[in-house]
Amino acid sequence: MLRELRRKGSISLDELLKHLHASAASLRRDLAKLEVKGLIRRTPGGATLVEPLLYEPSRYDSVFQNREQHRAADKRCIGLAAGELIEENEDIGFTAGTTTTHVARTLRNRHNIRVITNTVSIAMELSNCEGLRTFVTGGFVQWAGSFSLTVHGAINFLKDIYMDKVFVSVCGIDAARGLTLIESEEALTFRAMIQQAKKTIVVADSSKLGVVTPALVCPVSEIQMLITDTHASEKAVALFRKRGIEVCRV
Repeated sequence: MLRELRRKGSISLDELLKHLHASAASLRRDLAKLEVKGLIRRTPGGATLVEPLLYEPSRYDSVFQNREQHRAADKRCIGLAAGELIEENEDIGFTAGTTTTHVARTLRNRHNIRVITNTVSIAMELSNCEGLRTFVTGGFVQWAGSFSLTVHGAINFLKDIYMDKVFVSVCGIDAARGLTLIESEEALTFRAMIQQAKKTIVVADSSKLGVVTPALVCPVSEIQMLITDTHASEKAVALFRKRGIEVCRV
């Protein structure tokens, strides 16, 4: 039920009946339970996610909102697919970014997961989730709309943290030149998170493939998986597969 809601944002009872093959009475009871937990809001004839109703420091920040709305449907699908890779009792890292924010939102109803992030907005969105323990790095926010904590405070914090998986947003990912961002300080922080993780998963919509921006995070040899959208061409993803990277198009 939550998977369908995350995919669409809102859904009708008729659609739920079609997808889940359960009785209307049973679905209404389940919707009521999810509403009590604060995960959804019931509407006439269906339900909607409560994302706009939760405390989001990014909600009224136009810079962040403009970035988040760019290819929003693709980012939502990428976030949903990435969330399926997260297992109970794992330590999960999220770098700053609008796509990693979508991945983090899939954890709201999950349990026994420890989250490590350098992102103020992700930490606040997950702060009321009883099943999660959320840790935030130190550091300072370098530029408006990023909510990203960087440099020494963040890097020093990460030295004592190990993660099973880290999900990374980027400005560009190129098979030859690696993962890149705009700001070098933020790139150093992302690199520190990658170095402390067993598995690195890049979440990036297809517009980021083949793009190179000024600050190197790491070469593609240091990542294991790329999740992108179905607009990515076979030619584009083949370059990463040739380097041993698992590519998932959703």
